[in-house]
Amino acid sequence: MDFRRVLDYLAGNWLDLLVPAGTFVAILLAGLAGRRLLFARLTRWAAATKGRFDDIVVDSLRGPFLLWIVILGVSSATRVSQLPPTATMWTGKLLLALWIVSLTLVFAKLSGRLIRMYGDRLEGALPVGTLIQRLASILVGLLGLLALLNIFGISITPILTALGVGGLAVALALQDTLSNFFAGFYVSLAGQVRVGDFVKLESGEDGFVTDIGWRSTTLRALPNNLIVIPNNKLAQSIVTNFYLPEKRMSLLINVGVSYDCDPDHVESVLIDVTLSAASEVKGLLKEPAPFVRFIPGFGESSLDFTLICQVEEYTDQYLAQHELRKRILRRFREEGIEIPFPIRTLDIKRRKPAATS
Repeated sequence: MDFRRVLDYLAGNWLDLLVPAGTFVAILLAGLAGRRLLFARLTRWAAATKGRFDDIVVDSLRGPFLLWIVILGVSSATRVSQLPPTATMWTGKLLLALWIVSLTLVFAKLSGRLIRMYGDRLEGALPVGTLIQRLASILVGLLGLLALLNIFGISITPILTALGVGGLAVALALQDTLSNFFAGFYVSLAGQVRVGDFVKLESGEDGFVTDIGWRSTTLRALPNNLIVIPNNKLAQSIVTNFYLPEKRMSLLINVGVSYDCDPDHVESVLIDVTLSAASEVKGLLKEPAPFVRFIPGFGESSLDFTLICQVEEYTDQYLAQHELRKRILRRFREEGIEIPFPIRTLDIKRRKPAATS
């Protein structure tokens, strides 16, 4: 009945709407002009700074700012109108609800993007994937929902009771989804697998972690293919992280030489080749210094040495091995160090002919 009286009032007093309509249009036009000038200056200011924080804030405010102008125009038009108190009250509540929803969306978007930005920049910070960003956005959304319920005088106690009763059924229906969600949450908080790390699973899959989502973790393999792994499988698997505790790793190259070679000479040549290559080969390090061990030792047809050096990260080992093996072969030929072929010596014993009677 209240809304019917409002409609009857509007139909009989349409001339009284000219002032509110003019107020709304004036505020809307002024707001659009001011928005254009304001964001033009903010964009130039953000572009002149080095950090990304201001760029993110300006980009997040651009869309909602237009909605805020409309809210201001409707609120001002309502105040100068002759609407009944009931219509004014409900209009104010709806505008306030719309304001809270827009602020919630802004802060939800900001929280996710800022967590991603600072998580990537801070050394030793928690891994940042879509799961962490969405959890932050969900938390902001829940706070906004509580504010909305408070505006309309809705108690959350019955809602929580209903959720508690239906929670068991939902958990059973979404068992796999919840298992992946909590496994992804655990993987993210543990910090043992982070976005950007190069990992290898016991099942053989390996690649760079590109995202830890609410259901699965995505790896980008070296051939540039994506591998999607359910979070609960990842949490139960044995994982080798080649970026922890640091990216630097050891590279072992086995070299076999002839038994006629001097082991000390072979060792000095291998170290010299590695040090000279470290200044030219990307990813090969001079420090820690390379060294050689007479291991595995005495082979069937060769003296077996192991050259141990360091590379910056996992993927640098391929180019380093390629270049080192070429340079070692070239230097061995110059130094007269022989790399023997496998040799098998067959000792054939002849049987004496059986005596005849």
